[in-house]
Amino acid sequence: MTKPFDEIEIGETLELGQHTFTQDEIIRFAEQFDPQPFHLSEEAAAATHFGRLCASGWHTASVFMKLWVARHKELVAEMLADGQTPAKMGPSPGFEDLKWIKPVFAGDTLRYKRIVTGKTESRSRPEWGLVHSDMLVVNQDEKLVFSFKGTVFVERR
Repeated sequence: MTKPFDEIEIGETLELGQHTFTQDEIIRFAEQFDPQPFHLSEEAAAATHFGRLCASGWHTASVFMKLWVARHKELVAEMLADGQTPAKMGPSPGFEDLKWIKPVFAGDTLRYKRIVTGKTESRSRPEWGLVHSDMLVVNQDEKLVFSFKGTVFVERR
């Protein structure tokens, strides 16, 4: 989202990329940040309601942020290469309606995207606008596994 607020259209979709969650990666993340049994080993997970090793929801969210930043950097570089000036972005006043809908198991490949759902002119910062988006993540079966609503300030021109 490097376009200025005024040029962003509701309904715009931005593909952020995809990520395959491996057993080793799931366990490493869990050991450091979310040491619940169903994230730490196949054996421990087998005795839980998940039945097998699954990624922490915070892991899926962290991958979202990694892909979002990487995609944004790519878009900025493309604009600069075309002689355009990217709009400034940020900060985000927050998110809402965070949902971990389905478990993410070792071997699952998730695809991340953002869809613009609304825009609000900032009354307190007239040089900025707020862009509202649905952040959606689907697995290899096209099943929604993770979502949230995000908002970010974007520069106006």
